[in-house]
Amino acid sequence: MRRFPEPIQNLAAALTKLPGVGPKTALRYVFALLQLPKEELLQTAILINELSEKVKLCPHCFSYTQKDLCEICSDPRRDNSKLCVVETSRDISTLEATGAYSGKYFVLGGVLNPIEGMTPEVLRIQPLFQKLREQNQIQEIVLAFSPDVHGETTMMYLTKQLAGFEKQLTRLARGLPAGASLEFADEVTLGDAIKGRKNLK
Repeated sequence: MRRFPEPIQNLAAALTKLPGVGPKTALRYVFALLQLPKEELLQTAILINELSEKVKLCPHCFSYTQKDLCEICSDPRRDNSKLCVVETSRDISTLEATGAYSGKYFVLGGVLNPIEGMTPEVLRIQPLFQKLREQNQIQEIVLAFSPDVHGETTMMYLTKQLAGFEKQLTRLARGLPAGASLEFADEVTLGDAIKGRKNLK
């Protein structure tokens, strides 16, 4: 296999650390960058550098921010009695887009997956417990994880660990998406939809 100049190889190797990017895709990205005018390439480098220089973790929720506190944690209109625990900061953006939740958040930093090294010690489980001990105004903990194997495992673990806290513990409802056909729904989703049915009057 042809060896490219060292700067190309080094950047390609760095890009493979991104999710879903293999060696071939990384090389395509590097070659695409090389096709940019020099000014645009330098501007891209500046923007990447700004990520490390200007973006940091909010000390309250561990989401990303440019300020001392993120916009949600510093918003006095948010409901301090509710705390939604999510896997990543991306999940906050997804939930905020619904406009249905007005409480605070806590980013766990992943879900339990021992094969990939994601153990309870790696996740922000202890900081979560500390937050719950220090902030008595929190009355409800919402576990908002994807309903896959790792998300369910994480929720089961947290449910057991949070049993000692006198807080209401809830999870996101599961069921049929709007516009879905019963014919194509899997058994688990359909079962959850039946169990989570609501009164019409």
